[in-house]
Amino acid sequence: MRARSALAAALATAVILAGLGWWARYELYHQRINAIRAQAQDEMNTLQGVLSAGSLPSEYGPLPYEITASGSNATFGSSQDLEPFENGNRSRALPAPGTLWQARGVRTVRFGRPPGSGGDRLAGGTFPALTSDLPASSISGKGVAAVDLPPGANMRIYVIMIPFDAQATVAAADRFLLPAGLVGVLLVAAVAYAATRRALHPVEAIRVRTASVTATDPRERVEVPDTGDEIAALATTINATLQRLDDAAALQRRFVADAAHELRSPLATLLTSLEVALVYPDRTDWKATVATAARQTHRLQALTEDLLLLARIDAGPPPHTTTVTDLAALAGELAHEYRTAPPALRQCAAGALTIDCDAPPPAPVRAERGELERILRNLLDNAVRHAAHRIELTIRTEGADVVAEVRDDGPGIPAADIERVFDRFTRLDDARARDYGGAGLGLAIARDLAHRRQGTLTLTPPTGPTTTGARFVLLLPHAEGPQTPATPCPVS
Repeated sequence: MRARSALAAALATAVILAGLGWWARYELYHQRINAIRAQAQDEMNTLQGVLSAGSLPSEYGPLPYEITASGSNATFGSSQDLEPFENGNRSRALPAPGTLWQARGVRTVRFGRPPGSGGDRLAGGTFPALTSDLPASSISGKGVAAVDLPPGANMRIYVIMIPFDAQATVAAADRFLLPAGLVGVLLVAAVAYAATRRALHPVEAIRVRTASVTATDPRERVEVPDTGDEIAALATTINATLQRLDDAAALQRRFVADAAHELRSPLATLLTSLEVALVYPDRTDWKATVATAARQTHRLQALTEDLLLLARIDAGPPPHTTTVTDLAALAGELAHEYRTAPPALRQCAAGALTIDCDAPPPAPVRAERGELERILRNLLDNAVRHAAHRIELTIRTEGADVVAEVRDDGPGIPAADIERVFDRFTRLDDARARDYGGAGLGLAIARDLAHRRQGTLTLTPPTGPTTTGARFVLLLPHAEGPQTPATPCPVS
């Protein structure tokens, strides 16, 4: 990355310096050309004054010049450096006769290569020339009148603008610009390389520290520089990620330990009863032993199914489903099932439970029926374990959501434990007995399934005339579409 950054900076600098150098050469060249043109104009004005006075100028000015006349091959004056090119060795473009002497323009003069012009810088070149015409009649009676000119002839003055000075100036600038540009490119590349190396030094430190982190021990943290820039933000984000990994690893270790603890109890009970029966076969009540083994096996089966379900939930989001289930109809079916269950399954400390259901259909939600049934069963099982006399199951629609509420009149849950009851393998003090309180996975599974379908499950304080007991509120997005036909909620 350091080399790439330096190369990119060098290329960008080279492009910029090349553009600036071209612009500088262009401006310098044209400034010199303009200066030469102004010099040619001054020389033209002087030559016009001399010619208008009736004299033929001798050598004058720094730029080559020549005076000719239309209709004549004679040269009436020229610079010494044009002598090798006389006798038709250059071409001119004369204006039509009668053009006023004020009509000035820039023409081009092309020089040939006559004998004796070898090595001359003008030989074979084409140069711009400033031209001006004077009617010969305007200077008649003066020194020029002695020249034999046809009637209506024009005197033409050429002042050739030689760009050698501008070219020499640009060449001198090139001798400075090219080395300076190369040094500038190398300097920018070196600075970019050093700056990138310095900027990436904290990144390298972060990489080395992060490489030492393992999945089983993500307790390492990277050092956050006090620069307040993107590197510091990266270090902060990595530390937050490592903290989440650490929390996940701790949660996994706790989950494995709790699962092993929960599995160990029914296995120990099952193994003990079977070993005692084998040691004392004659004094064993085999019917009771088999019943105990079956009961513990059912516990193991239920716990294993819960663990598998949690593993599927933790594996990722569920696939999109188009199934729409009427939550009101499902609630009515479950309420009826719990009312008609054997008395031993719905007994509480005070006697038989009353289960009231208020679920006016329909209440469609986009979820699998099995998921919704598992949520409601877990909530009802929890309510059955803790209710004193009564359980209320209510389904209603609030705006774009379907709300299911399960409420009991039991002792309630302390405020400090409102969120803790949703943790896995959590049982409060009054539910510590495993035969009574379960494994502590029901509410955790219910909340995870609700979140799986973009819903929520919360424990809120009771409202209304009764302010005791627990009140669980399930909220799921309302869905439109074909659904299971609504079954009216049976009257309790």
